[in-house]
Amino acid sequence: MKCPYCGHIKSSVLESRDSEDEQSIRRRRQCLNCNKRFTTYERVEFVDIKIIKKNGELQRFDREKVKNGIMLACEKRHVSDQIINNLIDEVEMEVLKHKSNPISSLELGKMISARLKKIDPVVYLRFTSVFQEFKSVEEFKNQIEKLSY
Repeated sequence: MKCPYCGHIKSSVLESRDSEDEQSIRRRRQCLNCNKRFTTYERVEFVDIKIIKKNGELQRFDREKVKNGIMLACEKRHVSDQIINNLIDEVEMEVLKHKSNPISSLELGKMISARLKKIDPVVYLRFTSVFQEFKSVEEFKNQIEKLSY
């Protein structure tokens, strides 16, 4: 595992334990070069999930791409990395259980939006506005009105 501080490739594992959801193993490591500590997570690599983009292009499900999109929506909001990782784990499991593979990016976006709505309405609105490509203030107003009910 490469050290995020100095880039050295050797580290020692100080502690290992299951994550709360038991979907991954949390490892506390120490770099053998700079002695700084960092945490890594080990998880099972899922089967190859394919996503059909809006333009028809087929792409592999990219956990980091999903996380980056959610994190952009969460900017300056109090949503922890743990909450985001749990959300992505849930979505990934739902996609795996989904009857069809590949799955459309629209369906994936709906899965994420539904979970974000429960976490933070502002984050939900930010994510949804990008994912659904809002073109006007009216579309924002309509979504805000739906949230108010």
